[in-house]
Parts: sequence; C-alpha cells; structure tokens
Amino acid sequence: MPKQTPEHLADLVTRALCRAGASSAMAEATARALVYAEAQGLSSHGLSRVAQYAAHLRNGRADGAAQARIVKGKAAACLIDAGSGLAYPACELAVREAIARARESGACFAAVTDSHHFGAAGYHLEAVAEAKMVGLAFANSPAAMPAWGGKRALFGTNPIAAVFPRKAAPALTIDLSLSEVARGKLMIAAKKGEAIPLGWALDGDGRPTTDPKAGLAGTMMPAGGVKGGMLALMVELLCCALTGAAFGFEADSFFVDEGNRPRIGQSFLVIDPDALAGREIFFERMETLIAAMLADEGVRLPGYRRLALAEASRSQGIEIPAALLADLERLSA
Repeated sequence: MPKQTPEHLADLVTRALCRAGASSAMAEATARALVYAEAQGLSSHGLSRVAQYAAHLRNGRADGAAQARIVKGKAAACLIDAGSGLAYPACELAVREAIARARESGACFAAVTDSHHFGAAGYHLEAVAEAKMVGLAFANSPAAMPAWGGKRALFGTNPIAAVFPRKAAPALTIDLSLSEVARGKLMIAAKKGEAIPLGWALDGDGRPTTDPKAGLAGTMMPAGGVKGGMLALMVELLCCALTGAAFGFEADSFFVDEGNRPRIGQSFLVIDPDALAGREIFFERMETLIAAMLADEGVRLPGYRRLALAEASRSQGIEIPAALLADLERLSA
C-alpha cells in the first residue's frame, strides 16, 4: 500500500470537503481529525469517512456553511449549536470553552447540539491533556443497538473517551464505543468483502451473523451485555436530554448518503486538578497507579500503542489502501 505524508492527506481531505460544500474552516478542522485517526490506526474513523461526509454535504445531510456558536451558558456549563454542520468545529469550540471555564470554575461541562459524526472520541481531548487537565467525552450516534431485552435498534454505539495527563509522559487516553466493536469496523469489512466474528452483530431478524452487510442492516451487540446497554442509555441522556439533540433512533444512519440531518449531540467534561487535591498530588497518584499496573508483566497502558503508530506515521508516512487514495484524489480533483 502506498505511504503518504500526513500533510498531503490533510490537503486532499480539505480539498475534497471544500468541493462538496464545506467552508475552508470546517474542512480543515475535519481533515485534522480524520488524519489523526488514520495515523493512530483508527481507520474506521479516519479517511474512509471522507466520501461519506462529502455525500452528506452534497445531499444536505450536513450544512457546509454552518458556524458553530455558543447559545447558552453559565459559569461552569455551556451549550454549543453546531448548526447541522460537520461536528469538528463545534467540538473544538466546546473543548476550548470548557478548558477556559474550568480554569475559572474548577470544572466545566460543555455540550454540542444539532451535530454530526465526531470521529475518534479521544481526538477531542488532546487539547485537554495539553492543558494538564482531566477530560471526558461522550457522543450519541444513529441507532445501532437495542435497549437491553429489546430487538429494535434504539441507541447508538455511543463512544466514551477519557484523558488523564501525566507530568512528564504522554497522557493516558481511554477510548471505546459501547458496542462490542465500532460500527465503522463493519463498514470496512463490508467494503473488503470480509467476514466479521460472531458476537459483533445481529442481522435484521436478531440472529448472530458473520456477514458485515447483514450486521449493518441489523443491530450491534453491546459491550459487556446489559452493562454496556445501560451505559449507552446514560450517554443518550447526557448528550441529548441535556442539549435538545436528536436521540439515536431519531437520526438516519451515517452509512447512507440520503436521509435526515442527524442532529445528534456530544458532551465534554473538563476538570482542573488544582480545584481538588492539587496538580502535584494528582500527578503523584497517577504515577503510583501506573507503576502498580506495569509491575504486572503484559500490562499495556491505554492509548500508548496508538501514540507509537502516530509517531511512526509522522516520520515514515501513513499507509493507506491504493483504492482509498484513488478515491481521495478523485474527490479532491
């Protein structure tokens, strides 16, 4: 597979999205996020999404001219309206505002409404880690999982991420979806004509399947059974009931070109350690736990494998399938 520099790929993505109708600011913010995901090996939230986003822009499922703005707030909470645009500018505004308000108030909950797919959840917390604060990110998504005991897709796969900074080492980043796997993995398997493992998804009749297309037409299995289902419910409420955003069952799938504007929600909680036990105590407690973890052979710190992949991508380029590169070049031409 050909290797490309992150800068070249970001340029292709930016031009492709601008051609589809996105403003330059929206396209650039989206390109940063997608190349980040691709560099970290998160291909389901990386460059494979460009054609999808471009189709949504062209078909009116996303507004390329939208301007993210703060519409309501108090000292330690605020609501950002994404205006049905691609999610990344609104999420950048929400995180930036949450960091600033957390410095003043100790913590801030910033939420986004009327939004779109927000990619790799951990990406949005990079700025929080740089500010040496603790961050949590939540997002709902179009319905893909049933409520526990049900058959109809009701909740999204609803990713959760958390970042915990370290004093002199890269932050710990925990990033997971609440389905057994991210739905984007089924999309990639379907494109490649590959089977998926049993336990990932159910077909339209509620039967376990190894066919990714049947899984995309059916429902995803929650991670951890009923516990994952309850966490997905919590995320729906945090991201939608508090913000007025659309629930997963009210949003058409991201994996179709035609459909409604998703209008889903995202939320971010940022906490300043100085408001609690203090930054130095926080860092000491972090290192004590990490040392205890690493004393067991085989323990791997969350997020560190992705960091190594990203570092290699910066120096050696990002390897992507030739067909995907050709699609990007066609969309950006």
